[in-house]
Amino acid sequence: MSLQLRRNRMKKRLMLAGFAVALATGYTLPAFSQVKPETLVKQRQAAMTLQGKYFGPIAGMAQGKIPYNAEVVARNAAYLDVLNKMPWDGFAESTKDLKDVKTAALPAIWNEPAKFKDAQEKFQGAVSRLVAATKTGDETNIKAAILEVGKGGCGNCHQNFRQKD
Repeated sequence: MSLQLRRNRMKKRLMLAGFAVALATGYTLPAFSQVKPETLVKQRQAAMTLQGKYFGPIAGMAQGKIPYNAEVVARNAAYLDVLNKMPWDGFAESTKDLKDVKTAALPAIWNEPAKFKDAQEKFQGAVSRLVAATKTGDETNIKAAILEVGKGGCGNCHQNFRQKD
């Protein structure tokens, strides 16, 4: 068998193998890219839990329940600035009617999406203002910004979109 004939056969085999891989990839990637609704709920709950972990101490400082510590406030505000972007895609439509997953999310999240989005944006804005306030060093201004996050941010969503315990 000539060298040219072997090369042509090899090219055909490689092309067939490449086509098979491309075809298989086309069918399997969409399946891998779809996150299970249960995973989305866990994601949003984890993000909310972490936000509570970092907001709780600074809320206590703003309310005078624990001593004020500017370094802790600045660090926790920076963490909140990252965390507050994480939970929202976890409220996908596919998570609305899960039966085997415990969640405090109210139907209003999906029934009033514009109102929910507005609450999300208010929360994120309040956190951004808190981060900016920490850079001023003005304790009174920082405490006011912390309280704004609690009432206008967290509280707004919890009041309208979270089932009461």
